[in-house]
Amino acid sequence: MRINSKKLLVVGDRVLVSPTKGEERTRVGLYLPQAAVEKMAVQSGRIVEVGPGTPVASPNEFSEEPWKAYEKGNKTNYVPLEASVGDDALFLRNAAVEIEFEGHQYLIVPHAAILLLVRDPETAVDDEEDPEFSESDFKL
Repeated sequence: MRINSKKLLVVGDRVLVSPTKGEERTRVGLYLPQAAVEKMAVQSGRIVEVGPGTPVASPNEFSEEPWKAYEKGNKTNYVPLEASVGDDALFLRNAAVEIEFEGHQYLIVPHAAILLLVRDPETAVDDEEDPEFSESDFKL
């Protein structure tokens, strides 16, 4: 993500979230003070940047001298994250780290702390094009 010619890179299995304002009213209409909104256990926001994922070793890199794998110039492999840029996320607030970058407030959230993702159907990948299973796989 680029802001004012500076590039912000998210590392590992983390996502960068632009937080949404907390609910200031309860379901019955009572107004909550800002301190109560900040203490809620769950928060939501829009994902603006995603890290590469969880790094994993290649199966052929297991040897008696593991440091030699890095001498060969092997590239790191990653398990990709489920979250993608533009998703709305519901996550555990206490696992998030709050930062300010170029005047904007963001939260760095570990992928494991995300409880729910809401993806816009227009930006989602269409699973019907390449289904994992077809109807013919289940015919008797």
